[in-house]
Amino acid sequence: SASLDGLVGALEPTGAFDPLGLAEKATDATLKRYREAELAHGRVAMLAVIGFLVGEKVEGSSFLFDASISGPAITHITQVPDGFWPVII
Repeated sequence: SASLDGLVGALEPTGAFDPLGLAEKATDATLKRYREAELAHGRVAMLAVIGFLVGEKVEGSSFLFDASISGPAITHITQVPDGFWPVII
């Protein structure tokens, strides 16, 4: 079992944040893998936010889908043509 004591990023007064208790049965190698996955997912989330903001800015001027997608970025996913999703999935 790995210890969260002294883990880089654990700050006072809360210490290590592990509300689900995933670290209780984890080895040191597993904890490192969890941290790498957390960083990767955080970076993907940051890129997704940038994509969302760019989608707001380039509304109607995109080369994708013949510039037929318009309006707030939150509604863009419903405007994507039906044939697009089977190709992606």
